[in-house]
Amino acid sequence: MSTVELPKVKKHTRLEDVQAIILGTMIIAMGVNLYTHTGLLTGGSAGLAFLLKYATPLTFGQAFFLINLPFYLLAIRHIGWEFTLKTFLAVFCLSVFADITPMLVSFNDVNPVYASVAGGFLMGVGFLMLFRHNASLGGLNILARFLAEKYGISMGKFQMVVDCMIVMLSVFIVDYWLILISFAGAIALNMIIAVNHKPGRYMGNV
Repeated sequence: MSTVELPKVKKHTRLEDVQAIILGTMIIAMGVNLYTHTGLLTGGSAGLAFLLKYATPLTFGQAFFLINLPFYLLAIRHIGWEFTLKTFLAVFCLSVFADITPMLVSFNDVNPVYASVAGGFLMGVGFLMLFRHNASLGGLNILARFLAEKYGISMGKFQMVVDCMIVMLSVFIVDYWLILISFAGAIALNMIIAVNHKPGRYMGNV
């Protein structure tokens, strides 16, 4: 009986990793600014950063960078140095891009519903690029990655539940109507991940 030889999987080069991290975080930064301009929220570390931005003098980039610092220890111990370093680079890039994007792009009049869905899709695509290059944006992404690899829990489904909980906790910060709209964005973001990020389907980072 003849056997079929499977093609060898090629690992991403360092240049490809850097390109994906830069482009992915630029895409996410655009989604973040759609949310910021309309007062919307999302989940995860980004959601916490939005809450801090709305409640303190910190910018989104500053709050996001600070929130992620404690999660690097979990990443080092359970996932490895390569993932941790790539994630640190991604967090740094997003912190910078999120703060400089309003200086380069003007958002004069954006419908909140459109901003929620389109911003959610943009962030979902950016997250997917990072995941496929063994990186994330820290925080709950690290926990979601750990649970997916250790226990087979879907990253998209886990993050969808957690993100919706974080949005619900924002009732004291933003208007309830914006919170309801934000749920649509959380679903849009995590739908991209749940549909496109399947264990074993994409082997480019092996």
